[in-house]
Amino acid sequence: MNDIDAWVWWLVGAAALGIPLVVTAMPEFGMFAVGAVAAAVAAGLGFGTVAQVLVFVVVSVALIAVVRPIAARHSAQRPQLATGVDALKGKQAVVLERVDGTGGRIKLAGEVWSARALDTDRTYDVGEEVDVVEIEGATAIVI
Repeated sequence: MNDIDAWVWWLVGAAALGIPLVVTAMPEFGMFAVGAVAAAVAAGLGFGTVAQVLVFVVVSVALIAVVRPIAARHSAQRPQLATGVDALKGKQAVVLERVDGTGGRIKLAGEVWSARALDTDRTYDVGEEVDVVEIEGATAIVI
């Protein structure tokens, strides 16, 4: 084992850290793997064991401290482009059949939808424009 250079061991460690990264999808393992690669570079440049460990720790901690909050912020953001029924919320529609708290029909985005009023006491007559506030299954909730 003494015949193998330290940088090779660091690369083996980086590869070993890549396995749980793939299996668990925890990006922290990837950051530790990058730290191990940085330590392998330090070993290849002739730095001692203490310096290699310090490089590993500093690079790993720096990546976790910097990259992790940025990644968390990006994953928390909603997509900018609404698709599917989310894209229909807030749209205007035209009443085709009287809409009240029990039902009716509207024309929304060129298609006929079943609809009901959000306020059960309110009715909308044919030809009125309504706003879609929610989609429940195949029914648009309108105001």
